[in-house]
Amino acid sequence: MPKNRALVPLALVAAIILIILAALYFVEPAKALPGIVPGHQAGSTHHHIKHGIAALFVGLACLVYVWFATGKKQHPAA
Repeated sequence: MPKNRALVPLALVAAIILIILAALYFVEPAKALPGIVPGHQAGSTHHHIKHGIAALFVGLACLVYVWFATGKKQHPAA
């Protein structure tokens, strides 16, 4: 499988953003989330735990992709 090194920095940035977003979902209530973040609800004290779990798993999946994409290149046995 060919490795696309151009996607590695993009996946790393996405992973960092998603993990920070997951922490934001866990810590802040819906009313305190920025307006551009899915789940923002004015006046709501509800925490979006499921959104946080999903963002965390997708962020970790991006990190796993970066790990495998930057790993050593294996040569087939002769």
